[in-house]
Amino acid sequence: MSHPFPGLEALIPADAVLEKLAGGATWGEGPVCLDSGAVLWSDIPGNVVLRWHPQEGAGAALQPSHFHNGHTRDDGGRLYACSHGERAVLRSDDAGHSWQPVATHHAGKRLNSPNDVVVARDGGVWFSDPPYGLIQPREGYGGEQEQAVCRVYRLDPDTGEVEAKVSDMLWPNGLAFSPDEATLYVTDTSRTHDPAGHHHIRAYPVAANGVGEGRVFAVVSPGMPDGIRTDEHGHLWSSSGSGLQVFAPDGRKLGEVPAPETITNLTFSHLEPYLYITGSDSLYRLPVSVRGARF
Repeated sequence: MSHPFPGLEALIPADAVLEKLAGGATWGEGPVCLDSGAVLWSDIPGNVVLRWHPQEGAGAALQPSHFHNGHTRDDGGRLYACSHGERAVLRSDDAGHSWQPVATHHAGKRLNSPNDVVVARDGGVWFSDPPYGLIQPREGYGGEQEQAVCRVYRLDPDTGEVEAKVSDMLWPNGLAFSPDEATLYVTDTSRTHDPAGHHHIRAYPVAANGVGEGRVFAVVSPGMPDGIRTDEHGHLWSSSGSGLQVFAPDGRKLGEVPAPETITNLTFSHLEPYLYITGSDSLYRLPVSVRGARF
């Protein structure tokens, strides 16, 4: 019997099926796995954070959510969220029951609308800051864009300083580190509002002295490379308009997991060999043969 996902034989079991766990979202985003086995995910236009648990099913976890988008966790299990509405990066020390802002400004000016977030092993919190929550009424409260450009920032865990790390992209969106954290991958989804905009993933070298010049790693089509994650071997897994696309560390497209709706984001479980995937309407689960590089 042939493998259901050609090119991905080493990454996905031959009997794997993309399983729908929950539906009914307006635009699903930002999944993160909790130690309890639950998954939190955002419905941005619905202004709600949803929760799915294998025994308890799906329901609302935070409503209103002030338009949460991306979520992640650090090595200690603390959660981080990007809030379009609060124009801030938030942290929760109690599994998402309460949230406190940890980044709201850069150089004395308000952030645009933080979108996606990852935490490096040194505790640095990296996040993207496109304008979606300012320009899309269903994804934020609007307001003036105070930052001259859209950047990727790093929040220092010790000083609380928000430092600009990537400033040469149009609308940076999804983030992921390579397993050795020597490369930062950033998606650009500026094509959503500009026909001449981008729908690609850029790769930036990261070293102790800063972030180097980026390069185009892969162009994703159809649709956009919104959320991304890497696995332990350095493969990059990306959302797209047709499903889940997987790329080798050198940028070659290896294969695809088709989906019945636009895929928006994804996360590897740290508890079980699963990948949790959000679509425009739904939350899915896919068995995998690899572990995630980060959350």
